[in-house]
This record gives sequence, C-alpha cells and structure tokens, in this order.
Amino acid sequence: MEAVYHVRGDARSIEERARAIAIEQSVEMPVAAIDDEFVRAQIVGRVDTIAEKSDGLFEVRIRLAGETVGQDPGQLINMLFGNTSLHPDVALHDVELPGELVVPFGGPRHGLQALRQRVGAPRRALTCSALKPQGLPAAKLAELARRFAQGGIDYIKDDHGLADQAYAPFAARVEAIAAALREVGHATRYVPSLSGDLDAMRTQIKRARDAGIDTVMAAPMIAGLANFHRLVREHSDMAFFAHPTLAGTAIAPPLLFGKLFRMLGADAVIFPNHGGRFGYSPETCRRLAATALADWHGLRACVPVPAGGMSRDRVPEMLDFYGVDIMLLIGGALLEAGAQLVEATSTFVTEVQSYKHG
Repeated sequence: MEAVYHVRGDARSIEERARAIAIEQSVEMPVAAIDDEFVRAQIVGRVDTIAEKSDGLFEVRIRLAGETVGQDPGQLINMLFGNTSLHPDVALHDVELPGELVVPFGGPRHGLQALRQRVGAPRRALTCSALKPQGLPAAKLAELARRFAQGGIDYIKDDHGLADQAYAPFAARVEAIAAALREVGHATRYVPSLSGDLDAMRTQIKRARDAGIDTVMAAPMIAGLANFHRLVREHSDMAFFAHPTLAGTAIAPPLLFGKLFRMLGADAVIFPNHGGRFGYSPETCRRLAATALADWHGLRACVPVPAGGMSRDRVPEMLDFYGVDIMLLIGGALLEAGAQLVEATSTFVTEVQSYKHG
C-alpha cells in the first residue's frame, strides 16, 4: 500500500516527521530495537517521496505492508491512519491499494446500474429526499413519504438521526411507510436508517425485507467499518446507502467515500455538496464523485449523492457540474413547501428528468 499524507510543517523537519509517521503506522517502536529481518525488511514503513504542495504543506508518500491488513476493514484504516489521526498536523489524503487487497472486500453488490433499474431510470440522474424532522410519529412520516412518492421521487431516505426512538420505532416506521408507498403504486424506494449494534441492525434489515424494502442506509463511521462490511456481505439482496456522519475531514473525502466506503460495499455515498451547509470545495466534490464512479479494480460504480442544504434552483447547475451519473438529494428545501409538497417534489423530478446539458 502507498499512503499519501498531507503534513503541515517546515522544510527543516519534514523528513524526520515523515519517518516518524512511517514508523508509527507500521511497527510503532524504535526500528533499532527490531532484530527480526523480515519485520525490518517487509513490515517497517518506508518514506517514498516528499513534495512541498504550498508554503508549510507537504505531500508525504509512505509505503506500508499490505500483509498487516489481514482483510479486515477496521485494520485497514488502523494501519493507514490509526495513531497518526491523533496528530493535528496530518491528514490522510489518498491511498493506492493493489487489486489483491481491494477485490476480496467485494465492493458494491448493486451499484449505479441496479439503483437505476429499480426505479426505471436507465439514463437520467436519480432523485432523493429525506424524512424529517426528528420527533414525528410513524404515521406522519408515512404521510410525508406518501406525498414524496406522489410527486414521483425515486428514493426516500430516513433522516440519519431517525433510529429506534419511542416516538417512531423502527418497526412501526418501516411498516407504515412501506404500506403508504404500496398504496401510491410508484416505483419509489424507501431507505430506512439502521442503528444500534450489529445484531440490532441485522434485525432491522430483516424487518425491512419482510416489508418489501430492498434498500437501507447505514453510517459506516458510527456502525464501524467492519460491521458495515459484514452487513453488506451478509445481505446480498439489499442495496446500502452510506451516510457521512462523523466522517470529518482528517481523511480526505474522495478517499473515504469514493474508495473506502465503496470498497466495503456502499452502493451510494451521501456527501456534503459545495455551497451547502458544509465546507467542501467544488474540487473536493468533483474528485469524490469521479472516484466513486471510476473504473477501479473491477468494482461496480457507486452512486455519488451530493446533499446538505441543496435547493431546487441549483438543479441545472448541479447536473452541469456532476453529469447524470448522480443522485440529487433535496430534503428541507422540499419540505418547506408544506401543503404544496407534492407539487414541489413533482417540479424537482421534472427538472431532473427533462435536463439536457448545455
């Protein structure tokens, strides 16, 4: 593996700092104290290159042993950025992984093309909205879902804060929303949010499947990367959205969402669009979307889902920016329509369906 770090420092100390990161992310002890030849030759991290990106910012490339991963998602991120993530001067910017390490993780079971097929949208961008706010009972959430479906939306996801609270228990919510969508008769898919420990999430997936649901959402950084990967591999019929909560920016978003989440099985990755509530730049968003869709060791393409304070008036701009291999998620800006939610949703859907570049 070749890990790429962005390190803040000065030219006088950067070589020493780079060597320290290489040791920390491999053997975590003085190299002089290691008398095993295999460890010294194969396991100890090696600084490959150091390049100054801008004043006080350096790109450091370090070679790390793929044998240390053991096909464990948690161990992979641990070896790439475990202890070093505790240092405020370092960010994990990228990693180059060999195919023999990536392929066994499997990647998306469904990906872009399957998510298109499920809603009958073979070529256009996909549409999505969110059920919120927190505190609504299951019946009111189901009514919102019904109105979104009447407006023709493709996917309706839970707000990521919806879990198994007393006011809208998971089982009651899934049953009510699935029933509402069946009554509408549209191809709209409901994406409930999984929460709790691994056993609880397994039970939730079973409840969702029993209700006729084929897509769920999880937050890999909350659930744990290994748990997320396990759920994907255990439930091959389910498509998985990955939510970005707790992801932060110490790991570059194109790497975390576009490579790692995809490698572990995310069929779609939600991320903050530029110009919304969060601080991602246009370049970060462009790289993230391109990475999720790129040909990479034969994995299926993962759907980029820009979100976070988006509005209908930005639809043409976003489609010009990303192209149509995308899912546009507009939540609060649609819910603001109140009694006209069906009409607002229909307008959003029509704008996406009728889009022609340029």
